[in-house]
Amino acid sequence: MVVPIDWKYKSAIVECDWLKENIDNPLVRIYDCSTYLHYTDDHPSKPYDVVSGLTAYQKEHIPQSAYLDLQNDLSDKDSPYSFTLPKLSHLAHCLKQRGIGDPHHIILYSRNGLQWATRIWWMIFVLGYKKVSILNGGFAEWKRLGMPTEQALTCFPAADFKSDEKPEIFVGREHVLSSIDDGQSVLINALTADIHRGQNKRYGRPGHITSSLNIPFHSLVDPDSGKLVSPESALKIFEDQNISSNLKITNYCGGGIAATLNAFILYQLGFENIFIYDNSLSEWAMDPNFPMETC
Repeated sequence: MVVPIDWKYKSAIVECDWLKENIDNPLVRIYDCSTYLHYTDDHPSKPYDVVSGLTAYQKEHIPQSAYLDLQNDLSDKDSPYSFTLPKLSHLAHCLKQRGIGDPHHIILYSRNGLQWATRIWWMIFVLGYKKVSILNGGFAEWKRLGMPTEQALTCFPAADFKSDEKPEIFVGREHVLSSIDDGQSVLINALTADIHRGQNKRYGRPGHITSSLNIPFHSLVDPDSGKLVSPESALKIFEDQNISSNLKITNYCGGGIAATLNAFILYQLGFENIFIYDNSLSEWAMDPNFPMETC
């Protein structure tokens, strides 16, 4: 018998009905986090072109929502990889300038998968700001329910909050390398099964980081609604892979986006030792000194 459980931090997930009821609350600030990837499978050193979601936002968005441009405004411009986390002090400044801070409840949504919202959720989380939630189901669920949209652009005034940085959550390849043979650690690949098995060479060398398990991020999302699966279903997915709370769990993907959805679910299930490999296979697969395998 499945024992009913609930998300540990329920306030970090809001439903569309709740947002509609609170959309005029001046303490609520809403942000579209959408970014698009146009895959270029013939160029493993550049597995995709990153396209801003600003154009889609300008055509239609949730009323009173602003746009956050992950690639152009919130990533390290000097990195050879897309989406690399910038210095936390710089990130905090950028987010504050865009209106994230006290006393506001920040709502993040995306229109092409929850992983874009969870990426920015974690970026805010590592700075210590806690009043931030993702919209369950995102823009697609909002539209499916017949909720209103608008074209008017919103730009929030700057806000402020006291940073309490948690830099240990986003990790680099040396952390990952040391985890491979560590019996207290586990690596989770959030990419699709074909990439994990080595049937898709999108990131150069085929396969996955040695000894890592595969829990595709989309397995944690209901395919019909785009909402998170139930806590019971999510817990079973991890338990079926013998992933327990005493382990140090490092999540990776192609560029540190899908991995944040897996990490968010683990956090909601009460796991504490959670890490995210920021540059993921975009970095790892291009260096032959770092081990990979196929299965």
